[in-house]
Amino acid sequence: DEAVRGTCEDASVCKRFAVSVGYWKDPYIQYFVRQAKERKAPEINRGKFVCVPGYYARVHGVSYLIKAFLEKTECNCQIVNLGAGMDTLFWRLKDENILPRKYFEVDFPMIVARKIHNIKSKPPLSKPIMESHSGDSLLIDSHSLDSSRYSIVGADLRFSSDLEEKLKKHSLDIHLPTLLVAECVLVYMTPQQSANLLKWAASTFPVAMVINYEQVNMRDRFGQIMIENLQRRQCNLAGVELCSSLDSQRERLLLNGWENARAIDMMKVYSFLPQADVKRIEALEFLDEKELFEQLMQHYCICWASKDSSNL
Repeated sequence: DEAVRGTCEDASVCKRFAVSVGYWKDPYIQYFVRQAKERKAPEINRGKFVCVPGYYARVHGVSYLIKAFLEKTECNCQIVNLGAGMDTLFWRLKDENILPRKYFEVDFPMIVARKIHNIKSKPPLSKPIMESHSGDSLLIDSHSLDSSRYSIVGADLRFSSDLEEKLKKHSLDIHLPTLLVAECVLVYMTPQQSANLLKWAASTFPVAMVINYEQVNMRDRFGQIMIENLQRRQCNLAGVELCSSLDSQRERLLLNGWENARAIDMMKVYSFLPQADVKRIEALEFLDEKELFEQLMQHYCICWASKDSSNL
């Protein structure tokens, strides 16, 4: 679990770096992670330069699906961000005036405690929560925060009954159209644990969509090297067997109660992004390892699935 929690820091640092260079705008990430002060060794920088355009595609690809769901539901919905880490989506959606009825975040209690501390101590984070809050007084303790539009809950996603109980305490409405977002989360669970989570979601919400971003094509040599690199950091991909192909990713969703499922690799996502903006970000830094970049992008994917009793 410690190594998995460490991936939260890695992701936050990479996002902060990307924002500082100008890949996309996020005025809130600075309040959750400090910019690295020391100059990184050239080989680390090169690795980062390969990763950052990948993050750009990830952020824009996932955001496109989230905004499509919000538009289709006219924001009369709820979002549950699973393994949210230091994500800033709530604040960015509020700035765009497209908040759902309620936005939930779930992560390990230790990560939640750190995030709550940052929110409490930094007015640019706490003020938007207060501005969107109405009704009774806002509830906050070391491992949870609950306002009328935003909640953050400390829970272990491997135990869906505990997760459901905590979310319901924070006013989860199973009758609202619900979007669940999981970015590099399910792969750290065993296949049975992730199946339980997906089955719980599919059986709980009559109208729902799930977005899953994680590894794919992991049986080839490049995938094996990725696995070995993570194992050296004591980070075990317990669910990697389900990341063997786009078909295996789709099947996992269909077998666990979802009606429709699609999956595309990140190179395809990158090709779908607005080309004028792609040219802009490619001009930010010289990327001389295009082959490595393409290989990396072919080993991550976005999958999404829906269950739609009202033909939304």
